[in-house]
Amino acid sequence: MALYAAPLHLRHKHLGAPLSAELRGKYGCRTLPVRKGDKVKIMRGDFAGHEGDVTEVDLKRYRVFVTGAAAAKADGTQVNKPIHPSNVMITKLKSDKERDKVLERRLKVGEKGAE
Repeated sequence: MALYAAPLHLRHKHLGAPLSAELRGKYGCRTLPVRKGDKVKIMRGDFAGHEGDVTEVDLKRYRVFVTGAAAAKADGTQVNKPIHPSNVMITKLKSDKERDKVLERRLKVGEKGAE
C-alpha cells in the first residue's frame, strides 16, 4: 500500500485532522496536519470527549499521543495510547513561522474560491 511505503518526509501530509468550527471560520480551511503542542479533542474511541495536548506524533505508524489518554499496564504504569489523527479535532493551534505561512496561503486560496 502506498500509504505505508511513503517516505517519512511526506507522511506529515497524511496526518490531517479536522479543525473546530471556530478555527475553521477563522482560517478558512477544514483540516490541518497535527503537530506536537496542538490542543485536540478526541472524538472517537475509548477516550471520546477528552481534551489534551499532543505530546508526540508518530509518523511511522500514523498515530498521535495525547496527554491524559493513557491506559494502565499490568504492573500499574501508565502508557499513552496511540490515536489516529482522523479521530481527533484540533481546538487550538500551536503557531510558528512555517504554519502561519501555510494558513495565510490557504486563507488566500479560500478567498479566491469564494469570489
